[in-house]
Amino acid sequence: MHSHYLLDLVLERERIPSNDAYPFNLGVLKNLRRLKLHPKITYFIGENGSGKSTLLEAIAVALGFNAEGGTKNFNFETRDERQDLSRALWVTKGHRQPRDGFFLRAESFFNVATQIDELDLQGWYGGRSLHEQSHGESFLTLMTTRFRGDGVYILDEPEAALSPARQLAILSRIHDLVRDNSQFIIATHSPILMAYPDATIYECTADGIIETTYEETEHYQVTRDFLMNRERMLEVLLEDM
Repeated sequence: MHSHYLLDLVLERERIPSNDAYPFNLGVLKNLRRLKLHPKITYFIGENGSGKSTLLEAIAVALGFNAEGGTKNFNFETRDERQDLSRALWVTKGHRQPRDGFFLRAESFFNVATQIDELDLQGWYGGRSLHEQSHGESFLTLMTTRFRGDGVYILDEPEAALSPARQLAILSRIHDLVRDNSQFIIATHSPILMAYPDATIYECTADGIIETTYEETEHYQVTRDFLMNRERMLEVLLEDM
């Protein structure tokens, strides 16, 4: 018996209308059939345009979340959504059912905050409109007041607008929620957020999804090299100034 909520992602390739049409032509989906999810945290990393956010949205929609974010009870749309990928994606579940869940995506968080205000749900989100807080404050408020544990949380670039200190606070909160029997799927560029020691990191590349380690990620290596050799790297980067 498995103790976590989500076990695997399965792409039913026979349901793909065309490998040449978006989003099925993205490298992230190349050769994808089944992908194991970590019981605590699964990270998806990669360059902008690699398809990690598209994949995360499809996972969220396949699980019943609103495409623009929020809980499963949110049902709004501010742009035309095509969910062809979510129709071909299957999420294998364990025997346990989560009691909480949220899909947080940075690019449409304003729309989620507006929906919260329109539904008069501020009491569930710290008692203060998220629009009255900075972007970073509202993210932290959401995770500390609304995320209750025993849940599935899908986060798309939660580091947006967060200082390094706030990213550390978010990482600590994620750990608290993991200890409260929660499971995370996170797309991120942040070497701070992806540093959680008990997790799986998948890199989205033009040739498909590759499992990697924290120390092997470009995010870690570039940040480490810059901090350890700042003057030399600045000389190279700014040599024409």
